[in-house]
Amino acid sequence: MARESSRPTALLAMSEDAAASVIGATGRAELDAVADLLSDEPLTTFRSPGARRLLAEAEVLITGWGCPPIDEQVLDAAPRLAGVFHAAGSVRGHVGPNCFERGLIVSSAAAANARPVVEYTLAMILLEGKRVLPRAAEYRRQRRMPSLAETHPSVGNNGLTVGILSASIIGRGVMRQLRHHDVEVLLADPFVDADTAARHGAQLVEAEELFRRSDVVSLHTPLLPTTRGLVGRELISSMQDGAVLINTARGAVVDQEALTEALLAGRIRAVLDVTDPEELPAEHPLWDSEHVLITPHLAGSQGNELARLRDMAVAELRRWVAGEPLHHAIRHDTLELIA
Repeated sequence: MARESSRPTALLAMSEDAAASVIGATGRAELDAVADLLSDEPLTTFRSPGARRLLAEAEVLITGWGCPPIDEQVLDAAPRLAGVFHAAGSVRGHVGPNCFERGLIVSSAAAANARPVVEYTLAMILLEGKRVLPRAAEYRRQRRMPSLAETHPSVGNNGLTVGILSASIIGRGVMRQLRHHDVEVLLADPFVDADTAARHGAQLVEAEELFRRSDVVSLHTPLLPTTRGLVGRELISSMQDGAVLINTARGAVVDQEALTEALLAGRIRAVLDVTDPEELPAEHPLWDSEHVLITPHLAGSQGNELARLRDMAVAELRRWVAGEPLHHAIRHDTLELIA
C-alpha cells in the first residue's frame, strides 16, 4: 500500500507500560522527526469510538507488547493503514494473514529481542555445564572446598553435547555463539537440511536422538498448534540422567506435568524462563525444587535492552518513509512458522 505523504500519520498501539518503557520520551521525539503522531497516548483497544476516529486517519501503527489484534473490523476502520512496525518480538498476537491480504507491510524488532535471549541461553548452558548453581548450593551447605577427586568427571564444558530444538532466530544465534566453545552441537528442525545445519556448526538429527544424546537441550521452537506439548513424556524420559533442559521459548511447548515429575525425581535439571501456565501457582512443587532454576520470563529484552527494540522499529519506519527496503520485514509465507 502506497503512502500518501512524506510524513505518515502514526499511532502507538501497545500497553501503557510498553509505551512508557520501550518508546518513552526518546522514542516519541524520534518518531516526531519522521511521522505525525495522532495521539500522545497509546491505543490499548481498537474498539472505542475515540480509537476508531484515530484509526480512520492512521497510515502507520507502531505496535508493541499489549497491542490488540488487528482484525477485519480494525482494518475496515483504518482504510489508510499501510504499515505495522512492531517494537517487540513476535507479531503473531496481533498480526494475521488478513493484514498481508490488505497489502500492509509488517516489520518486527524480533532480531533485537533475540539478542538478550541468546546471551541468557549461552550463559545458562555454560553455567549448567559447570553445574554452578547446584555446586554453589552444596558449597553453602558444606562450607568447605571440595577436592578435584570429589568433582564428577562429567562437570565442565569441554566436549559438552548441546541440543538445539529449532533453528529459529534465537536458535541460530545460540549455535553461532557455541562455535567459540569446545562443544558438540546437535540440531533438530524439520525445516532445515543437513547442509544448512552444518553451516551453523551443528549435526542435524531427529528430536528423539537429540534428547537422547544431549547433555543440555535448549528449546527455541515457536508455539504453534503442531508444537504444543511437543516435548512430551517420551522425549523427557529419554534424556540422560543429569541432563539439563533449558526453555526460553514457550512453556506450552513442554508437557509441564511430565517435566515436573522428572525434576522432582532429581533425574534431570532444568532452567525455565517460561512455564505452563506462564506463572506457576504459588503452591506448585517446582518452586521448592533444587533441581530447577525458574526465572520470570526475563531472557528477552528488559531494562536498557528495550532501547534496541525502539531503535529498530524507528529505523525501519525511517527506511519506509525514505522508500528504502526494510531490513526486518515479515513475509506472509513465514507468518505461521515464526515465534
